[in-house]
Amino acid sequence: MSIEYLIKRILLFFVVVWAATSFIFILPKLAPGRNPILERLGMMAATGGVMQGAIESMAKSYEAKFGLDQPLWKQYILYLGQMSHLDFGYSLMLYPSKVIDLIVVALPWTIGLLTVTTLIAFCLGSILGGLMAWSKAPRFLSFFLPPLFTFSAVPYYLLGMILVYVFAFRLRLFPMAGGTQYGTMPSLTLAFVLDVIDHSILPAFSIILASVGFWAIAMRGMMVTVTGEDYMILAEAKGLKGPRVFLWYAMRNALLPQTTSLALSLGNVLSGALLVEIIFNFPGMGTLLYKAITAFDYFTIYGVVFCIIVAVAFATLILDLSYPLLDPRIRYQKS
Repeated sequence: MSIEYLIKRILLFFVVVWAATSFIFILPKLAPGRNPILERLGMMAATGGVMQGAIESMAKSYEAKFGLDQPLWKQYILYLGQMSHLDFGYSLMLYPSKVIDLIVVALPWTIGLLTVTTLIAFCLGSILGGLMAWSKAPRFLSFFLPPLFTFSAVPYYLLGMILVYVFAFRLRLFPMAGGTQYGTMPSLTLAFVLDVIDHSILPAFSIILASVGFWAIAMRGMMVTVTGEDYMILAEAKGLKGPRVFLWYAMRNALLPQTTSLALSLGNVLSGALLVEIIFNFPGMGTLLYKAITAFDYFTIYGVVFCIIVAVAFATLILDLSYPLLDPRIRYQKS
């Protein structure tokens, strides 16, 4: 890989992040009459949190504090400067908490849940899909195809509700919601880790059940196209053993499109499985984003979406740079 290409890809990464960040700044401004301060204070007044007569004066003071009384171009420059330093300002729904503090608290929960479940579903689905398309695989594996088709068509949040009803409400084998028991303080102890795992089993299982079918069906399709290639015929003509042909010739060449999907899926991990986290009241990024949207907390929305943009762009960059390692036939420099 040439240095020139590497520099171009890194520059493109920053351009994509800048363009997407500018878009999420401009988009809320296009909505007519949207003032996040007035809307938030109005919601508080409706619940008795703020006196109706004090809303206007409070809105002006908060607009000055958050910089919303400045011209749009000044707001944009200030916004870009804050984003470059990961300073997303204060949360409107949980003022005076800073957005970055809320993200730091929610991020480990989502990364832990979504990364583990995505990798497990990817490995299981790829292996099952590869075996179902392999002519020398055991016959009983073909019976997995209809259930996998069914689970891949069912939304994961619907599976989550079914699992909650069966295993938490009826059988009472797992907790119904939350990341830990109510009132438990985070600590590096075995009891706390086991408590987190216990609360994560149902949301993780719902995501895996809904995802493994997608990976298996995609891998099966790739394996079918790979089976008739010349190098597969040559490997069998050389008398290589079945497991070696399956792993090093079939699976290795069929994994490239799967790896592309995996990288993009891991990039979307930060957004969280929004509805799953809401159903299980899981304290991750998806729940944080949902609460920010319902509370018109634009600053928290900016912060969460910015993290998602950077994660997806970075995952795409790493994927692009790793293609030559995954497939030696891919070259970015001119021969």
